[in-house]
Amino acid sequence: MTAIVEQFLNWAHQAAPARRAQAARALARSYLVSPLSPDERDQVEAALTVLLDDQAMEVRLALAAELAGSEHAPQHMILSLAGDRDPVAALVAARSPLILDSELVDMVASREEAVQIAIASRPYLSRTVSAAIGEVGELDACRTLISNRGARIPRFTLDRIVTRHGDQPTMRLTLLAREDLPLDVREVLLSMLARALRELIVTHEWLEPRRADAVVRDARECATIAAAFEAPADNMPALVAQLIAGRALTPAFLIRIVAAGQTTLFEAALSRLAGVPIDRVQALVASGRRSHLIALLQQARLPPRTFPAFTAAVEIIRSGAFDEADSDYRRTTHLIDAIVERYQKRPDRELDQILMLLRRFARQAKRAAARGYAEEIIQQAA
Repeated sequence: MTAIVEQFLNWAHQAAPARRAQAARALARSYLVSPLSPDERDQVEAALTVLLDDQAMEVRLALAAELAGSEHAPQHMILSLAGDRDPVAALVAARSPLILDSELVDMVASREEAVQIAIASRPYLSRTVSAAIGEVGELDACRTLISNRGARIPRFTLDRIVTRHGDQPTMRLTLLAREDLPLDVREVLLSMLARALRELIVTHEWLEPRRADAVVRDARECATIAAAFEAPADNMPALVAQLIAGRALTPAFLIRIVAAGQTTLFEAALSRLAGVPIDRVQALVASGRRSHLIALLQQARLPPRTFPAFTAAVEIIRSGAFDEADSDYRRTTHLIDAIVERYQKRPDRELDQILMLLRRFARQAKRAAARGYAEEIIQQAA
C-alpha cells in the first residue's frame, strides 16, 4: 500500500484536475470502506491530507463529497474542508456528523450565506445552532431553517426571524406554511401582510384609502379566525394578547369571531378583557344564562349595544342545532343565518348598525364558503 500511495502522489503532480478529483474520490472511499492495516490507513490518510492543498477546487470538492457524510472520516480533514471556500465548506457543513454545534455556530457567524444555508439544511439542528441562524443568518438561510422539519427552533428565534425578515414576502410565506407556527406569530405575520397589501392597493389607486382599509381588515380578520380553528386552545391567550397589542380586538371583530362559531377564541378574549379566569368564563358561557353572559360582557367593558349580538350568537351555538359532521358550507352558512334571524327579531331599531354588520359578515361568510365548496368539488372531480 505504501508504494501505491507514493505512486499516487507522484502521479498527482502531473495529472489533470479532473483525473485528480476522480482519484481523490477513490482514495477517500478506500479509506472509509477498505480493510486497511493501521499503517496502511496512516499512509492513505497522509495522501488525503496532502490533497487538501490541491489548488484545483474540484479535487477538494471531491474529497468533501466523499467524506462529508461519514462519521469515520478524519476529523482534521473535515475541519479543514469546513474552512475551505464556500462550495467545499457547504458540503461538509450540510452533512458531516463530526462538526460540533459550537463549530457550526462559529461558521454561521463568520461565513457567507451559502454556508449558512448548508448548515440550516442539516437533517438535525439543535436549538443552539437554530438560534444562531435566527440571530445573524441571511434571509435565505433563515428561510431554509424555517422549512427544515429536523430543526429545533426556539420560540424566541421565531420572534427574532419575524423581526429581522418578516417584511420579506418570501419569508412570510415560508413561515405561514408551517402548520405548527404559534398562533400569535401567525397573527404578527398576517398584520405585516395586511399592511403590505394595503400599501399595494393604495399605491396603485385600486381603491380609495378608506375602502382599502376595510377590505384589508376584513381579509385579516377572516384569516385570523380560520387560523384559530386550526390551532390548539392553548394558543388562544397569546393570540388575544397580540390582537390587543395591535389594537385589532375591536367589538366588531369579537362579533365576527363569535358569529363564526369560534367560541374558544371568544372565551379567551372575554377572559383577558374582563380579567376573569378562563375556566370561569367557560362556565358562565356554558350556563346558558343571559344575565351571566351580559355581566361578563359588562366586566369586559364592551359596548352595551353589542350585547344582543353576542347573546344571540351564543344562544344559537349552545342550541346544538349544528352537527360537526355537516359540510363546511352548511355549518358556516346556517350558523350565521340563524344568528342574523335571531338578532333581527329584536324591536330595538337603534341597533340597525349591528344588524348591518351581521348581514355583512353573513354575506362574506357565504361567499367564502361557496368558493371553498366549489374548489372541493372540482378537486374531487379531477
